[in-house]
Order: sequence, then C-alpha cells, then structure tokens
Amino acid sequence: MGATLEHPLESLETSKWFKLICGASFQDLEVIRSLTLVYTLAGADCLDVSADPAVIETVRQTLELAESLAEQAWQRGYLYSGKPWLMVSLNDGEDVHFRKANFNPQNCPDDCERPCEKICPIDAINTQGVIKDKCYGCGRCIVVCPLELIEAQPQPAIKPDLILKQIEKGYIQAIEIHTQVGHQVQFAQLWDKIRPHHNRLKVLAISCPEHPEAIAYLQEIYQKIAPLQCPLVWQTDGRPMSGDIGKGTTHATIAYAQRLGESKLPGYIQLAGGTNSYTVEKLKALGLRNQISGVAYGSYARSIVGKLLTTIDLSSMNKKIPKSLWQATQVAHELVAQFKQTA
Repeated sequence: MGATLEHPLESLETSKWFKLICGASFQDLEVIRSLTLVYTLAGADCLDVSADPAVIETVRQTLELAESLAEQAWQRGYLYSGKPWLMVSLNDGEDVHFRKANFNPQNCPDDCERPCEKICPIDAINTQGVIKDKCYGCGRCIVVCPLELIEAQPQPAIKPDLILKQIEKGYIQAIEIHTQVGHQVQFAQLWDKIRPHHNRLKVLAISCPEHPEAIAYLQEIYQKIAPLQCPLVWQTDGRPMSGDIGKGTTHATIAYAQRLGESKLPGYIQLAGGTNSYTVEKLKALGLRNQISGVAYGSYARSIVGKLLTTIDLSSMNKKIPKSLWQATQVAHELVAQFKQTA
C-alpha cells in the first residue's frame, strides 16, 4: 500500500512523519526561504508556516527550487521524497503562537545590560526594539526584563476566508487549528467555516496545550468534527517553543502523547512543544516509539542550522550552489533521519 500513497501520508501511516514548524507568527522571509529549502531537501513531510500570503508564496516558490535540486540531494544521501505538504495555522482565540514581543526602547535605561537581547534565540531585538518579522513570540524576553517593559502583543486573527481561498487554489494542503480547554464555542464557530472545505485538505491537525482536562476536551471536539474526509493529526503541544532550551523540555509532550494514546482517540499522534535531539531517544527508552506517528520540530530545528542559514545566498543559486546549503542540509538531515530511520 505504501508505494501508492503520497509520501507525506505514507510517512504518517508508517510513523515517520516529520514536520518543520517555521512559526505561526514568524515572517522573516529570508530565513523562511532557507529553512524551507534545507528541511525539504532533508526529507520533511510538512512545513507549518504563517498564514501570511507573502510567506505562503515564498514557500511555494522555494519548493520549486528544492525540486530542481532533488537529484543532487539523493546523490548526497538525503531523504528528499518530493514536495512536503504546506500547512498554515488558525486559532480559535488568543494563543501563545500568535503573538509578538513589544516594547518602547526609549523607556530602556542607558545602563541596562539588555538581557532581552541576549536571550532572544533569533536576534529579533536590538537598540531599536523588536524586529517584528523575526519575532515568533517565544516570550523569553518578557520574563527577563528587569523593569517589566516588554509585553506580549497578540497578532490580528487570520481570517479563515483568506485561507480557504488558498486551499481551493491548491496552494495549501493542510490546516492546523490551535485550540485550548474551554473553547468549545469558539472551536465550533471556527470549524463551521472550515467544514465545507475540509474535504480538499490532505490533513487536518488539532493542537491543544497540555491540561488536566485536555483529553476530555479533545474527545468532545472530535465528536464535533467527525466524520472527517481527511486524515486527522493530534498535536500534543507540551512546552511551546522551548526545544532549544534543554533536552528535558521534551518530557511534557511525550507524557501528553502517552495520555492521548491511552484514550484511543481516532487519529495520528504527533509531538510538538519542547521537541529536540533527545525526543526520539526518550521515546525509545519508554517503549513508545511505534505509538507516535510524527514529530514536529520548531525552535530546535531552527537553532541547529541558524548560523549556517545566514551564509546561504539563494539569489545566486542559478550560478552556483553555496557550500553552506549542503552543510545546513546535512545538519537538518541528521535530525530528520533520527525519527524516520527508527520506526
């Protein structure tokens, strides 16, 4: 059966699904372009990006470039299998993934040691404040500001109609709905807009933060969306945007996934939030590897190729492929292969 399936679906079926999370609020087109190219060549099955039309178009163009490099990727032993599915996120209310840091730099004292700038994982803060396109809302700067000058600024909600048009055109293959316990009404309102179009999706993902009542809530919303005409992925969001902090951050998402697996809810289980190089090792140690269909990597996936990405000049690709592209792809490949080759 596997040979007849589109490769991302085959990956879900065989517990080898790898998703790259660029970030629902991340809009740095240059970095997104490089991340897309590197992880596509390395074998990613799905790219989760901002619903910003400029981001979507950038990714679509980059996927064409990746296709032109397929043969070279195979020769180097990478896992490129074709175009990954393009996923965008919608939220049914305020959510940490849809925010950016904000502060007025004029309020900062001259003698401040600027811990916000030092802790930012993607250099999105300088003397002028927050570089909005770079910020993806991790919130680390907020808690370290000695004067509490930094706040989380919610981003305007993406209108579902805009995304549904992109689905009809075939530009987007997947949607992820970010919800949380207690949002039954808000979820239902959003789903009523998506339902008439969901048969055109390759996959629907539902992401919900860990909560003592999360399983009961997910069971309730499953009754709302069933029956589905596309595969369903449950994303167990343990510690959002924290995978690059330390290996222990992966524990929350694995424990959450274990609870979800015991519930027998129909659908595929995919880890997220705190995932890193330790995730697969921990799954294997607990005997859970084959119960997990996929893993999504966000902050950790960006961090391991971050410095190399700054040296990739895609504008000159028609003349010469930069050596740093293959260096970054090798690093990405090692992360992708860690999950894909252990099922």
